[in-house]
Amino acid sequence: MSGSREEQRSWHRRFLVRTVTPADRQARERSAPGGGAPSVIEFRSVSKRYEGGDLGLLRATFTVFRGEFVFLVGATGSGKSTVMRLLVKEIEPSRGTIRVAGHDLAAISSKHVESYRRNIGVVFQDFKLLPDLTVYENIAYAIEVTGGSRTEIRATVLELLRLTGLATKLHNFPDELSGAEQQRVSIARAFVNHPPLLLADEPTGNLDRATSIDIMRLMYRINRTGTTVLVSTDDQAMVDKMRRRVLELSDGRIVRDEVAGLYTRDESTREFARRMRAPSSRPPGI
Repeated sequence: MSGSREEQRSWHRRFLVRTVTPADRQARERSAPGGGAPSVIEFRSVSKRYEGGDLGLLRATFTVFRGEFVFLVGATGSGKSTVMRLLVKEIEPSRGTIRVAGHDLAAISSKHVESYRRNIGVVFQDFKLLPDLTVYENIAYAIEVTGGSRTEIRATVLELLRLTGLATKLHNFPDELSGAEQQRVSIARAFVNHPPLLLADEPTGNLDRATSIDIMRLMYRINRTGTTVLVSTDDQAMVDKMRRRVLELSDGRIVRDEVAGLYTRDESTREFARRMRAPSSRPPGI
């Protein structure tokens, strides 16, 4: 297993991870996305057409920079899940280039895919916890597969339980937890190796509003440690509340890339005036 630990350290070096200070964050937010930081995710003219002809993505080009918190939004079928599946190498693009930490994903052979996935954190809508393992064991298992020692496992699990507010639930099984608690375990498990990149696919999709806020706060706390976070979501209220960078997809195309954006695009004063001057299409008398 020592090779797995060395591979993990190697990937971390490639991601050039360091803690993002408040000064770093403020400087970046005053400038264009990235603010000069190294890129973590690069899509260059990426298209994906599924068997049967369905279009998943069309010439998508965007970059996510180190330390960013980015929302990926769009209607059902817009291409959000395709982006996530491409990033974990569940599917391959039809054309174009995808780089993570500067490395072309096409160059990662099938035998190294699992090693690559262990060095990114992934959070799913349906939690994907092992039902026969306790909270402690679910998190510990993710460390064990990379060759962590018993001492390291215990210290890391207890640290993550404190971070996620689950210190009193370590002996519980998943079916004894609420949906929010299960998602916290899922996030803790995804964060066991302090990954440079955390991908979250509809992480609040099965949760109520109050619970969703708690989960997003936890993910923001993780982002503050220096981890780059990309969240695919339909949660408009959450996106509007957090005002982070927003990438919007429509019919497989990137149609908006906005710093501190809302779920839907703001209407500018000029656009509002143009709409007011346009001939009304309403029936007379309304």
